[in-house]
Amino acid sequence: MRSILFHIILFFLVCASWQPVQAQFYQTTSASVRFYSSAPVEDIEAISKEGVSVINSDNGDISFKVKMRSFRFEKALMQEHFNENYMESEKFPDASFKGKSVGQIDISSTKPQKVIFKGKFTVHGVSKQRELPVTIKMGSDGETMSLSSEFKVKCVDHDIKIPKILWENIAEVIDVYVKAEFKIISQ
Repeated sequence: MRSILFHIILFFLVCASWQPVQAQFYQTTSASVRFYSSAPVEDIEAISKEGVSVINSDNGDISFKVKMRSFRFEKALMQEHFNENYMESEKFPDASFKGKSVGQIDISSTKPQKVIFKGKFTVHGVSKQRELPVTIKMGSDGETMSLSSEFKVKCVDHDIKIPKILWENIAEVIDVYVKAEFKIISQ
C-alpha cells in the first residue's frame, strides 16, 4: 500500500511540475538574396532585400520565400528580361524553400554553427529536393540569429530556358548567396 501511495504522490508531483515547452520562432522580413551569373559576354547580378523566413529553432523547421519581382538589376532591361522571359514572374511569382535542419540548432551557443537544411526548393514552378549548407550564429542576447548560405542553382533543373543565341550571356548555373538577420517572435 505504501508503494502505491508513493507512486501516486510522485506522479502528481511530476505532473504539477511539468510545463509544456514552447517553441522558439525566429523571423525576418528583410533577408538579402543575391544571385550571380558569370558568362563569357557579361556578368549578371541581382539582389533582393525582401526575403521572408521563419525558423523554429526547437525542431529545425524553416520556411523561406522571396518574390521574383523584388530582385534589382544594374540595368532595367536585364530586370525586364529576367521577369518576363526567363522567370515568368507573373506565372511563378516566388522562389521558396521549405525544409528542416539535419541536426539540432544550439540556441545557447554564440559560436557559428554549420547546419544542413534538407527540403523542397521551388523556383520557376519546379520543386527539387535539396540539401542547402547554412551557417547560423545566435546573438548573445538569445533573441537574434544570423543566417548565411551559398549554393548553386542549375537553370535546367527548374525548366528555365535560355535561348541558344544567349548562351554566352547567361550562365547555366547560377550562384546564390543568402544573408538574413532573424529576431525572436515567441518564447
